[in-house]
Amino acid sequence: MNVVKKCLSVLLVAVVVASAVTILSGAPAEAAKPGGIQCPQIWAPVICRGDRVFANQCFADRAHAKDCVPYGDGI
Repeated sequence: MNVVKKCLSVLLVAVVVASAVTILSGAPAEAAKPGGIQCPQIWAPVICRGDRVFANQCFADRAHAKDCVPYGDGI
């Protein structure tokens, strides 16, 4: 039973982390939409107008976000 609890805990953490990355990126979890721009899966967060945070500048560009700066640069 302990093994099952441990596996469920690890799975829960993985789901939460994946969800947070998706929400913060402002984009779907997949790297590319059919016929769209393919973005690298690199964590280099940027914050854009409207306090929208994306995983990297590529995802921000794909969402047509404006006035983006690296996250954590005094904003």
